[in-house]
Amino acid sequence: MTDAPTTSLPASHPLVSGRTAGSPLVRALRGDRPETLPVWFMRQAGRSLPEYRELRVGTAMLDACLDPAMASEITLQPVRRHGVDAGIFFSDIVVPIKLAGVDVEIVPGRGPVLGSPIRSAADVEALEALDPAALAPISAAVARTVEQLGDTPLIGFAGAPFTLAAYLVEGGPSKDHIRARTLMHAEPETWSRLLGWAAEVSGAFLRAQVLAGASAVQLFDSWVGSLSRADYVQSVAPHSAAALAHVADLDVPRIHFGVGSGEVLHDMTTFGTDTVGVDAVGVDWRLPLDEAVRRVGTGVTLQGNIDPAMLSAPWPVLEAHVRDVVRRGGEARAHVVNLGHGVPPETDPTVLTRIVELVHGLGDGTGAADASHGADGLPGAAA
Repeated sequence: MTDAPTTSLPASHPLVSGRTAGSPLVRALRGDRPETLPVWFMRQAGRSLPEYRELRVGTAMLDACLDPAMASEITLQPVRRHGVDAGIFFSDIVVPIKLAGVDVEIVPGRGPVLGSPIRSAADVEALEALDPAALAPISAAVARTVEQLGDTPLIGFAGAPFTLAAYLVEGGPSKDHIRARTLMHAEPETWSRLLGWAAEVSGAFLRAQVLAGASAVQLFDSWVGSLSRADYVQSVAPHSAAALAHVADLDVPRIHFGVGSGEVLHDMTTFGTDTVGVDAVGVDWRLPLDEAVRRVGTGVTLQGNIDPAMLSAPWPVLEAHVRDVVRRGGEARAHVVNLGHGVPPETDPTVLTRIVELVHGLGDGTGAADASHGADGLPGAAA
């Protein structure tokens, strides 16, 4: 008989009480193939929903993230509308660094912009530790949301240390993150301290969400595609592992997702150790899921990877694509259907609802291919 996993979660937590432990999402993340294939969408909270835009009128993005009632309502909106299998906590990856005292704002049409970039050893030394009390609005928003979600799990999230560091060093969005990558090589000790600080902030942000009721977490590495494999393995992966280690004792499923991560996908699942890893890896739209299985093996669940560009295509084209994604995902130990990145703001919400209905109608996903698809999974003449 196998002993039950030890966990520091409170007895009232949805995973411990049983509310979400048997949900399709949690089962899939733990390696099971539930009868219904789970589906949720990155950036489903907000973006394309008219009710989100109406609620946000007159409220700045970071102010919305730190208003427990508003953040909770935005998190719940897509669950009500689409019937997805999980909520994703509405926040932003720069929220924890703002709570740690960094001067950052989200400029409409541009993204996060820092008052003073972090580009020297002195700048890094001046960064302050995140006061746990500053996370109170996050914990309150999560608890409020979980109470209303019932047996639908909430996914907590945080930005990975490299992505946070890229914003900190660049001072805002960047196409190539050249300043960040230069610091990595020119001042490796300063770089390591910066990512160590970012890992502590991200890890604390994740832990607060889990203790307040999140049933899974996802670490987003939005800019990992700008790195070589050698740089990722040596200078980044250990810090991502450190961030995720903050919830290791809580026995909560962990997902790692990066944009343009095909060359480091295996490294994102193992971090080069036997003790710190993830339960699932998100795959962006560039890499077919069956190829992803060949790269990461069958020891982790795959998440993804509908091309967001397809959401505005005619339904027969999108349907064929979704079916192909599900068929290829059938080679993984388990599959959580998602996009290969976030929902574009111009997406028609009814399309997302229709995808959920389609995916739920495909059973566990292992028998999704049909006569309209050829042996290679591409649409046949009948499509």
